Amino acid sequence: MSTFTTSRRIVLALTLSLFAAGAIAQAQPAAKSEFVPEVGQSGKDVVWVPTAQGLVDRMLDMAKLTAKDIHYDLGSGDGRTVITAARRGATAYGVEYNPDMVELSRRNAAKEKLAGKVTFIHGDIFETDFSKATVITLFLLPELNVKLRPKILAMAPGTRVVSNSFTMGDWKSDETQTAKGDCTSYCTAYMWIVPAKVEGVWKSGNEEIKLAQEFQMLQGSHNSGGKLSNIQNGRLRGDEISFSTGSARYAGKVSGDRIEGTVTAGGKTSPWVATRSK
Repeated sequence: MSTFTTSRRIVLALTLSLFAAGAIAQAQPAAKSEFVPEVGQSGKDVVWVPTAQGLVDRMLDMAKLTAKDIHYDLGSGDGRTVITAARRGATAYGVEYNPDMVELSRRNAAKEKLAGKVTFIHGDIFETDFSKATVITLFLLPELNVKLRPKILAMAPGTRVVSNSFTMGDWKSDETQTAKGDCTSYCTAYMWIVPAKVEGVWKSGNEEIKLAQEFQMLQGSHNSGGKLSNIQNGRLRGDEISFSTGSARYAGKVSGDRIEGTVTAGGKTSPWVATRSK
């Protein structure tokens, strides 16, 4: 066999090999580029705008979030609020409808070595069960907050709810704070504390207290031995209740149909217990 013939065979073999390699490369799908979110991108209910880290910190400070808390961020975006809550030791969950944002959040958590300490749920916030939360954070439009409100008000008294920039309709916030520093837009946080349900008639010895409730605000009347007076400065903060009637100041803790606390009148403070009759 001549050297020329051998060379031709080698060249032909190399050509076929290169052609085959090229065909295989073309047959394989191109690697998917990593998702990068854009401010203002459309979502299911709102466009995505990230919360400035300064306001994230302020919101969790307002909620007094600790390692004992279960935190849910409804509409968790890139996961920054959930990751910050986990850094503080809380059991943290994010609920996000966009699957690309969910995967981004998981990558961000992994970079922070928090992958095993956070949970990102791909789901609809209106269909997800977040009833075990003790702290909820939101960055939703007011009408969406109001839509969530019945579920939130049914949660355990004392649950803290903090919203970036948007309110809960006629449910007035318990606290409002503003962040500065790195925050240049959407820098106001509103917090609500889920109130206990106390509307009804309460009895304590010869006293009868009628309470009407609108969220955390209370009105009503106090009847002591036929002497009638109006309830003043009535308010709930979670399961803590306080109000005045005449010269007396009442304060206590609500547990279902029972209130235990104190009444202060004439410079003297005494134990006070009331039970709901209807």
